[in-house]
Amino acid sequence: MNDKEKILFSPISVRSLEMSNRIVMAPMTRNFSPKGIPGENVATYYAKRAKAGVGLIITEGTTVNHAGSNGYPNVPQFFGEDALQGWKNVVSEVHKQGGKIAPQLWHVGYIRKKGVEPDPSIPGYSAMEVKNNGEVETIGMSQQDIDDVVQAFSRAAHDAEKIGFDGVEIHGAHEYLIDQFFWEKSNQRTDRYGGSLERRLTFAIEIIKAVRASVSRDFPVILRFSQWKQQDYDAKLANTPEELESFLLPLTEAGVDIFHASTRRFWEPEFEDSTLNLAGWTKRITGKPTISVGSVGLDSTFTSSFGGKTANPTGLEALYEKMNRQEFDMIAVGRALLADAEWITKVRNGQYDKIAPFASDALKTLD
Repeated sequence: MNDKEKILFSPISVRSLEMSNRIVMAPMTRNFSPKGIPGENVATYYAKRAKAGVGLIITEGTTVNHAGSNGYPNVPQFFGEDALQGWKNVVSEVHKQGGKIAPQLWHVGYIRKKGVEPDPSIPGYSAMEVKNNGEVETIGMSQQDIDDVVQAFSRAAHDAEKIGFDGVEIHGAHEYLIDQFFWEKSNQRTDRYGGSLERRLTFAIEIIKAVRASVSRDFPVILRFSQWKQQDYDAKLANTPEELESFLLPLTEAGVDIFHASTRRFWEPEFEDSTLNLAGWTKRITGKPTISVGSVGLDSTFTSSFGGKTANPTGLEALYEKMNRQEFDMIAVGRALLADAEWITKVRNGQYDKIAPFASDALKTLD
């Protein structure tokens, strides 16, 4: 390992979270938890990455206790005795391997459609009502609905600390519920949750504050956010650093300890006239530790390799350059770690030729 590579394997601490290196396992939905309960296979899957040296594992999205939170089959939930016991076992197995782990708390909002488990009769929930052919496809959330979801996130965070997790991540990205409230087109409410950007932040701020109040002072709270949406990878919530500042500072004040800035390619600048990516700008604006992400260690972006194309391993020179400039503090690795649990060991030893490539078939198993 040369000097420029050492930054990736140096320790970092945020509140009570002490990581042995700067590598984060990115949250990736896997659909291997029937009835919402993570089993031994899930525990083994995460423990294998912990054993190989991942600094922090952020779990796949796990749904909070609200009727409309889930949008996909066989995703884990973060409520109910059986599911929490399953997660407790996951934590135990990860800790046995010396790893650290945080759950990603999730509500999909209008992404949910009728017919999805656990109750097929329930449509999606979001900031606004949506009808299709006269039938309600998405319920516009009442104040009681909002209060219930805020409480669901708060309770899930409390339970996460109680059963031994090392932190918690709130999913506020990728056009899921919290992100839906951020965007003017998907949030045209006329109450305090809609209107200006400041008001559209209110829902997220209430969740962050409730989560922060439900856990101990030293328990780290992570927020994942993005500019892009599922139907528009070129979308930008903030078009300038000044707009990004208006977005981030209220969230910082609400209690976020770490920002997880989701991008498709970590090496791309977020704005003109600067080499900083989204995580870099977020760190500059907020002063908080940031996690970057996006096609790390692979030669194609995360969408292009899901249709059959193989993503092959690449070097990490651009990553080392950015981290040595202290543009961001941690890097999340997704597909590369999914395809090869030993990715970190091989990177540390310079064995790039031995790293397994990623192909979409990797999504069909939990290895």
